[in-house]
Amino acid sequence: MTDLKQVAGGGLLDRRAFLRSGIGLSLAGFADTSAAQALPVVAPAYDIPAWMRMPGGADLAYGLPAAQEQALQRQQHAGPPEDSGFAVWRTPLASQPGVITPSGLHFAVHHNGIPDIDPQQHRLMIHGLVERPLSFDLEQLARYPLVSQIRFIECSGNTAANAASPWARDESCQQLFGEISGSEWAGVPLKLLLREAGIKPAAKWVIAEGADGGSHSRSVPLEKLLDDAIVALYQNGERLRPSQGYPMRLLLPGWEGNVNVKWLHRLEVCDAPAYTKDESGLYSEVLANGEIERFSFFMDVKSVITHPSGQQILPEALGYYEIAGLAWSGYGRITRVEVSADGGLSWADAHLHGPVLDKALTRFSIPWQWDGRSSVLLSRATDEFGRVQPTRAHWKRRYADHSFNHYNAQQAWRVARNGRVENVYV
Repeated sequence: MTDLKQVAGGGLLDRRAFLRSGIGLSLAGFADTSAAQALPVVAPAYDIPAWMRMPGGADLAYGLPAAQEQALQRQQHAGPPEDSGFAVWRTPLASQPGVITPSGLHFAVHHNGIPDIDPQQHRLMIHGLVERPLSFDLEQLARYPLVSQIRFIECSGNTAANAASPWARDESCQQLFGEISGSEWAGVPLKLLLREAGIKPAAKWVIAEGADGGSHSRSVPLEKLLDDAIVALYQNGERLRPSQGYPMRLLLPGWEGNVNVKWLHRLEVCDAPAYTKDESGLYSEVLANGEIERFSFFMDVKSVITHPSGQQILPEALGYYEIAGLAWSGYGRITRVEVSADGGLSWADAHLHGPVLDKALTRFSIPWQWDGRSSVLLSRATDEFGRVQPTRAHWKRRYADHSFNHYNAQQAWRVARNGRVENVYV
């Protein structure tokens, strides 16, 4: 066994030295720890599989995942029966190898179900403190310049169980972190439409309203809409799906999911926020000192190790593995992710996989030599503004015990001696 340079306790390895060593590539001297299966010296009799003996089947007009992969699906979170219109679907984050979530696996939270909208009749109205109230249909919006952005959307209640529960629940990465996804969104910059309407000097806020049965609405500062907001019409190269707001939604990069209003149909420009039902109740945070934090739009810097992660089982009792995960910040780009394999006693820098984009998911990884003993893995992200992901204890000191929105503390996974991974607090 060749010894590799450790960069922190618990078996974290220098990535460049690991790649140069050839481990995982079945080079001589590493066969006992490689993930590959060595070929025998004498090849056995080989039966040609059935799919190589005949032509394959026909393709489809709209492609579908392989039948063998259809078990990879979103997971529905069961809510109380009195909330029949409220539904949460969580993305299988631990199975996402890159920074783009397939549209059919993108998480969704519906407060009033999914409306069945006729796109030919749908309109976007801009009115209020404007010189010229305007109305747009899809054909009219299509005449404006489109921009595309790779951005994440995260529900402010993502990972709420770790904030609210006094004990660490034995749940998977999907169950705990599944209310975040990344996509390429294409649409019309909202500043073009607002400037065409003519904003009056008294304007400070905009009330965005959806065309769902509950008329979901949120107050948004005008400044954000004149910055990087878009009326999104496309996701990942196709029209928005109904679950994501077809035929149009508001996209506010880096801000909590609830303000990215789906099925957008009305923007009322005004001089003050409306204090709507959701922003006054569900999306106002109570601090430890009893004060209420309203309009906490930004999703703070955060990360999670997706492999190994909750309820996964490492196939071997010891050996070489890749610790991998995702990091993001609603303020900007991720500049650093550190990983610990000894419960936070020591840390090492993980490799950030490009492209590292603004307000988008960023993939990170680091090689790990597991010695078969119980280990606690953590990740800690830093963004370009120096915001560092806090510990759970630090986050809990800031917020009241019953608060759970905007939880962004470091996630810990314990790898037991038998290889099973579970959620823990450190």
